[in-house]
Amino acid sequence: MKKPIQVTRPRSPGSDSDGTDRVRDRSIVIPSELNNIADSFEKKEHSWFITSQIKTDLSIQVQDIIFKVHKYPLVAKCGYIGRLELQPSISNLGYDLKLENFPGEPETFKIILKFCYGLPVDLNCNNIAPLRCASEFLEMTEEVEDGNLIAKTEAFLTFVVFSSWKDTIIVLKSCETLSPWAENLQIVRRCCDSIAWKASREISTTGDAVYEEGWWFDGVATLCIDHFIRVTTAIRAKGTKPEIIGKCIMHYAERWLPDMDTELGLRGYGHGKLQLSIYSGKEEGGIGLSTEQKTIIESLVSILPPQQEAVSCKFLFKMLKMAMVISATPALISELEKRVGMMLEDASVDDLLIPSYKNANQVKLVNSPEQHTMHDIDVVQRIVEYFLMHEQQQKPGKCKISKLLENYLAEIAKDPISLSSSFKF
Repeated sequence: MKKPIQVTRPRSPGSDSDGTDRVRDRSIVIPSELNNIADSFEKKEHSWFITSQIKTDLSIQVQDIIFKVHKYPLVAKCGYIGRLELQPSISNLGYDLKLENFPGEPETFKIILKFCYGLPVDLNCNNIAPLRCASEFLEMTEEVEDGNLIAKTEAFLTFVVFSSWKDTIIVLKSCETLSPWAENLQIVRRCCDSIAWKASREISTTGDAVYEEGWWFDGVATLCIDHFIRVTTAIRAKGTKPEIIGKCIMHYAERWLPDMDTELGLRGYGHGKLQLSIYSGKEEGGIGLSTEQKTIIESLVSILPPQQEAVSCKFLFKMLKMAMVISATPALISELEKRVGMMLEDASVDDLLIPSYKNANQVKLVNSPEQHTMHDIDVVQRIVEYFLMHEQQQKPGKCKISKLLENYLAEIAKDPISLSSSFKF
C-alpha cells in the first residue's frame, strides 16, 4: 500500500507594490516553450493525467484530486519539491506526494503544472491571488529558475490588477479563502490600499467618463465584512468626508442586512387586539438573523463616524432595533441609544415604537398582555435622557421633541399594560 508523503508548509512573507491608473479588465497568457514532454492534461474520474509518450513517475494529491505527472518539470521550477526526499512507492511505479495545506483549489495546482511543463497559462484576476500564494508555497523563486511564477504573478498584480478598480475588487474577494497566505504576502493590504486610493478621490476623471461621489459604493459592498472594514478604515484615513463614509456604511447594510427594510415595529392596532410576532428564526415568515449578520451589525456600528451628520436617524433606529433582536452587547446598544438621542429631532413616532424584545432566544411576543408590555419604554426613556444631556450643549429643540413624545405617548396608550405613566421628561 502506498504511503504518500504529507507535508505542511509554514507561512511566508511577500513583497509590496501598488498601482494607480484605471484600466480595463485584462488577462495575460504566458507563452509556451517548445516542450516534448507533454501536450495537455486529461481527466479520468478523480485524477488528472499528463498526455505524454514518456511514462509519468510522480503522483501528487491536492485535496481529493490526484495528478499523474513527471517529477523533473516540477523539480526544475519548484524549490520546495526539489528539496523533498521523495520515497519510491511500494509498487515501484514512481513516487507519491500529498500536499497538505496547499493554498488554493486543485484547479490552481493544475495551472501551476501547466506552467512547469511550458504549456500556455492564462493569468487573470480570478486566479492570480491563488497562484501567487501557491507559487510561494512551492518556492517558485528566481533562484530556482529565471522568470519563475512568483515574479510573473507579482508583475501581474502590480501592473494589471492594482491599476484596475474592478480587478482589485475581484482579487480581494478571492483572498477570502486564502488566509493566512494572502495576508502574509500583503495581497489583502495592497488591494485595500489600492481601493482606498481610488475611492478617496471625490471626483475621478478618466477620458470622457466622470465618476461622481459615491461611485465606488457598489464595489466595496460586495466584500466580506472584514475586508469592508479594512477598506473603509483606509478610505477614512485619507480624509474622506464623514457623510460619505456614512453613506457607504448604510449602502453596505442595505445589501447584507435585508431585514433592515422589514419594519421591526408593532402591527395590529385598530383591530380589537394587540399583535406582535417577531422571531429570531425563520418560522412563520419571521425575521431571521444569522451569526454572520450579527457580526456585520456589530462591526458596522464600531466604524460609524462620530460626526452627527454621518448617518441618518432612521438608520440608527433600525440598527438599534436589530441590535436588540440579536442581543448585542450592552455597550453597543448604549452607543446606539446615545447616537439616536443626539438626533432625536429627526425621529418619527414609528421610529420610537420599539418592541419589547426579551432576549435572542425568546423574541416572540403574541397576545400575552398579562406577561409582557408590547413597547420597550425604558429604551425610549434613555434616548430622551441622552437627548436632554446633548441639548444642554446645543441649540434648543425641546419644543419639537415635546410634540414627538406626545404623539408617542398617545400611540403606546393603545397598549393596555403600557407603563406610560412612568414615562417622564
